[in-house]
Amino acid sequence: MAYAKLGRTSSQRKALFRDLVTNLIIHERIETTEAKAKEVRSIAEKMITLAKRGDLHARRQVAQFVRPREADAESGQDAIQKLFSDIAPRFENRQGGYTRILKIGPRRGDAAPMAFLELVEEQE
Repeated sequence: MAYAKLGRTSSQRKALFRDLVTNLIIHERIETTEAKAKEVRSIAEKMITLAKRGDLHARRQVAQFVRPREADAESGQDAIQKLFSDIAPRFENRQGGYTRILKIGPRRGDAAPMAFLELVEEQE
């Protein structure tokens, strides 16, 4: 099977991935379970690759998936604007591998393996 179902219906799974990708763009680091992080990583990398292209069609494709949530209160940017203006130029010289998964151990309560999913810092 090409993807994990995560115990959800397809619509619930798509909503979960949309929210996690949007939060990753806004905060550049999220804490989630390892299984969710592994699934969201591929989607986030595709969104960054589209943002690097930068044309109108790519912007519309990203807008279909990423939720238009407020990213920065003082600048008034939403998540899509932040992706195209801040994150995509940062990875201009990088051919993939924009995210990193850091395992942080089990969650208290149900012992689910937890991880940080974050954008890598680009070295100049």
